[in-house]
Amino acid sequence: MIDILIVEDNKELASLLCDFLRSENYTVSVAETGEKALSLYEKYGARLVVLDVLLPGMDGFAVCKKIREKTDTPILIVSARTEKSDKLQGLNLGADDYIEKPYDIDIMLAKISGIFKRRYSIDEIIDSNLRINKIDRTVYKNEVPIEMTSKEFDLLVLLIGNKGKALNKDFIFSQIWGSDSFSEPQTLTVHIKRLRQKIEDDPKDPKKILTVWGTGYMFKN
Repeated sequence: MIDILIVEDNKELASLLCDFLRSENYTVSVAETGEKALSLYEKYGARLVVLDVLLPGMDGFAVCKKIREKTDTPILIVSARTEKSDKLQGLNLGADDYIEKPYDIDIMLAKISGIFKRRYSIDEIIDSNLRINKIDRTVYKNEVPIEMTSKEFDLLVLLIGNKGKALNKDFIFSQIWGSDSFSEPQTLTVHIKRLRQKIEDDPKDPKKILTVWGTGYMFKN
């Protein structure tokens, strides 16, 4: 599951917000249309949806309604439509908050941080013999600390946060290195190998981080 799904057709604004959120260690995906947003949400899920209203095709209100029919995932509407009736419509459809454009990025980040703290207070992931602390970014195996680079840690958190789901290589690469990264896709293969060496009992016969041929990788349930 990704942390934040941004639904925004303004590529420059979406890219800017995405960069700020990734710098705060959130995993982020971007959709330019309501239809693509629902497709991504159904495939990967999200802990928070940041949703524009004025979208090509299906508008943000329709997306909000569809998501709210099936889940209570937090939804933060961000829109240039500032009429009281628009705000009431968004909130009545189940949005958790409604922010006017243009917005102050620091206020936006504070609101998002507040949602995560209220909704997702678990800062530690425990899986079998692994213990991962997302606050101080430490990993322990059998209570012995494991040294990891920043990218290795981010990759592990992304995989374990989507436990049981086969993640596409391109998706993983864009989440960890960014779609505009100058790194080579082979970098992912190298980092997977390093992770296995650090967390698997037998890196040559991995039981946690599995290769899904033709797709990518999966952290086994």
